[in-house]
Order: sequence, then structure tokens, then C-alpha cells
Amino acid sequence: MTAVNQWLDHKGTVVDSVNDFDVIECEACGFKHIVPIPSCDELGPIYREDYFTVKHPFYFEHQREDSEWWDNVFLKRYVLFECQLPPHRRRILDIGSGSGLFLRLGMQRGWETLGVEPSRPAAEQARQLGLSIVNEFLTEGNVHQMGQFDVVHMHEVLEHIPHPEEMLNLALRLLRPGGILCVVVPNDYNPLQQVLRTACGYQPWWLAPPHHINYFSVTSLAGLIGKTGFEVIHKTATFPMELFLLMGDNYVGNDQLGRAMHGKRKKLELSFRRAGYDTLWEKVYDGFADVEVGREVVMYARRPQA
Repeated sequence: MTAVNQWLDHKGTVVDSVNDFDVIECEACGFKHIVPIPSCDELGPIYREDYFTVKHPFYFEHQREDSEWWDNVFLKRYVLFECQLPPHRRRILDIGSGSGLFLRLGMQRGWETLGVEPSRPAAEQARQLGLSIVNEFLTEGNVHQMGQFDVVHMHEVLEHIPHPEEMLNLALRLLRPGGILCVVVPNDYNPLQQVLRTACGYQPWWLAPPHHINYFSVTSLAGLIGKTGFEVIHKTATFPMELFLLMGDNYVGNDQLGRAMHGKRKKLELSFRRAGYDTLWEKVYDGFADVEVGREVVMYARRPQA
């Protein structure tokens, strides 16, 4: 018999259990998430001090090593923004701006930039790049202080948020009419992960409560973004890292091997860029998104003009 869990206003079929949490296919939210959902008070200390020092102690070092690759990843996003917006609209807010690499590229391209980052160590790293950073969580209480923007960017943020719909509503208010939202989230419970579970006996290694609360797919993310009043204009994906697992390179729990597999992905993508075949590879990633494959979902949406 299929188990159902109801917690407050959230109810759904239990798809996995880990530690003291159930992952449910929530009928109210339209996407998978854990229950119970941690409170903002519980999560606050983790993200203010510990996330980039205890949970991910090599985060900043790895970002520096990967800076050329990250610039290539982020450049594609700026090119899309600049194609979708007139030249005078170049003000961008990065929610969860981390160490600032995304905004650094924007600043180099002439954008007016602002970051919101609750982590003190990450905010300090970003400020060393000359960036303006608000070292807080984005909330109902401070959103009015930010002004309005032509782009709001959220890279791997919504999976951490107790109430992602509320965050998207804040993003809608922060955007000028016609402005662009860009959201990147892990693509979990995707078909390749299910193949690995069914054919290879893998356990759901992607589950990471309480840090990862929400588990999105291409379809469920599009549904949530549309529900909050945005119009989805483009969706794509990132490299399906699960292919390495399917080919026998089991990097789960092996940080050294995982880093090596990431190096292979970097080499592949940068080779396409250096050869001038970026457009071809982008079409491949767009195709991955069409079949719900790819390690992350990258989705662009527009705030309506009216």
C-alpha cells in the first residue's frame, strides 16, 4: 500500500524517506519536497556561517579553479538576457550570489549589479571583487529597499527555501515589467536517476535534507513559475552527470572521483566553445530539457508587461 503523509497544509504520496524526513509528491505545491519543512529560524544559522565552511569547505577553492568554465556557463545567460532586453535595461539582482562570480561577469559587461547573500564568508569573498552585496536573506521586510531590476537571477536557491512560491513572488515584485527571471535548480528524480535506481541498485544519493528541501523537475519548476505570474520563455539543462555513473564511474560519496568527473565535463564544454560550436552544444542541452534529463534545470521567464 502506498504511504501518504500529511503535514500542515501539505499532503502527498511518500516517494522516499531519509533520516527523519519523508519526501512527498505534494498535491498543494505541485512539486516534491520534504516534510516536515524546516523553519527559517532553524536554517538561518546554517546559511549565515556554516554552509560554505562546514558543508562545502572547498567551495571557494573549487570556484577559483573553475573560473574559466563558470564564465563560459554564465556568459550564455547574459547573452540571452541581452538578446531579450533593450540596451538601456541592464540592472541585475543575484539572489544567493555566493562568492560573486556571476555578478563579476555582469559588471565586466557593463551591468549594474547587486547581490543578496546570507552567508557572511561568501559575501566577504564577493565584496573583495568590488561587488555590492546585501549580507542578508531576501525577505518581505527588506525587498522594498532593493529597487527594481531588469533581471533577477537565482542559481541553486529554490531547493533550499522553505517557501519557494513566496520567493518567486518577491522576485516578481523586484522585476520591472518585461523583466527576466532566471532560475537554476537541481533536476532530481529525473529519468537517468530512476534508471540507476532500477537497473543498478543505487539509493537516492541526491537527497540532502535539511539543506535541500525541494526537489524539482523541468515540468514542476515550469508549473511553479507559471503559477506565480511569469511566462516561461526558454528552458534548458546542464550536463547529465548521471551518465558517468551509468558508465561505471561511481563518484557517489567519492569527492576525488566526483571532482575528476566534473573535470571531464569542463573539458567537453570548453572544447565546444574553443572550436566555435557553442550553438550546437546549446541545442543538445535544450534537447535534454525536453526529455527531463540533465543534472540541473535552467529556466528563463518574463514578467508580463501589464
